[in-house]
Amino acid sequence: MFFTKVETEMNMILSIFAFLKKKRVGSRGSRYSPPSIMFASFCRRRLLLHIRKIPGDGTNPLQPIPSAFPSARSYTPTAVAGVSNSEPYPATVSYLISCGLSAAAATSTATTQKIRILSTDKADAVCALLRDYGFTDTDIVRTVRSAPVILVTDPERILRPKLDFFTSLGFEPCKLATSPCILTRSLDKHLVPSIQFIREIIGNDDDLRIGVSRVPRALMVDLEKNMRPSVEALRRCGFTEAAISKLLVTRMSVLMTSPDRISEIFEELNAIDMCISSSRYLYCFSVMCSVKRGTLGRKLALFQSFGLSESQVLKAFNMQPTIFLLADENIKKKFRFLLDELKLGVGDVIAQPVILSYSLEKCILPRCAVLIVLMREGKIQRDIKVQSLLGNSRVFSARYVLSHADDVPDVVKAYEGKIKFEGFIQ
Repeated sequence: MFFTKVETEMNMILSIFAFLKKKRVGSRGSRYSPPSIMFASFCRRRLLLHIRKIPGDGTNPLQPIPSAFPSARSYTPTAVAGVSNSEPYPATVSYLISCGLSAAAATSTATTQKIRILSTDKADAVCALLRDYGFTDTDIVRTVRSAPVILVTDPERILRPKLDFFTSLGFEPCKLATSPCILTRSLDKHLVPSIQFIREIIGNDDDLRIGVSRVPRALMVDLEKNMRPSVEALRRCGFTEAAISKLLVTRMSVLMTSPDRISEIFEELNAIDMCISSSRYLYCFSVMCSVKRGTLGRKLALFQSFGLSESQVLKAFNMQPTIFLLADENIKKKFRFLLDELKLGVGDVIAQPVILSYSLEKCILPRCAVLIVLMREGKIQRDIKVQSLLGNSRVFSARYVLSHADDVPDVVKAYEGKIKFEGFIQ
């Protein structure tokens, strides 16, 4: 009786495809689609396969089989997360937009990250949990943009224990918004062992919090494959335990640097006669960990192209190594302004290398505007050495802005960028 019913159902399926065949031929004059035949055959095989798997004694062969054809309601956001689909799921895009992403960013994120949100309950619970731990709306937008998979992660079972762990360290969980993928790593197998390893090197929780807060993404790398080999490479180069501890606090991204690269940096600094015992060596080394191979030589050549000697450039690097982190065009733009507009000598510029690390639009130009205002009011001489005034932010603000804010209100406007710098009057 059962197999008769099955055969009847299969004949009905084939009749439907035969009808579709006639419709297709009649409307387009084309042959019957091979994929349709393949689909019918697939349906027959799938149905027979499930018949063979029916449990029981055979007295009720048509009893429901929950696991055979799950209903749409049985799918959860977690279950469909990561589904490959070239078209973004509309509900996912809508939810990402509600989180603060632009329509374009939401569509791009949903497509590239391949995540689907079919029910907003879990995603709402995740956002509520993040807010409970100090995440602002801006933090949540940043988190969702970087790691949207968090929206389909179990908030209580997966996320809360990790947030509690960081809170127990005195660490503000909201700072993880810059590297939210950390929350996708295993607590017991990755985060706890990594923190314990770093704590043993740094020595105290206060410095540990400072180091992790500066570069949270350093916790993403593997303990055995990255962290431990990097620290061992530092020891082989001759760094003391105290120096390694200080290095991790100031720039924990060194844990993301390969042992080979660490050795190369050590050799590059030795080649320019920098001694590891120097008080500035650690600072220079930490900066070099953030640049690519060959950058030292290329930056040296770029600065020399302005007429500087190698010794002048290396002295400036020793004073302010972050100038080697600047893009080439950024360096050229600042030099052109300082040399052409402010009429400074190239030696004057490199003697105050911190100036090059300042933003031209947000810092240097507003300060020059302040000086122009003060010159017009007769508060400072026109032949003043500009380069010496631009080098210290705190001193400049106190001496040339706050001290004249009452009698020359325009200095505040100039400092805020509301009065544009149009060149010094000769």
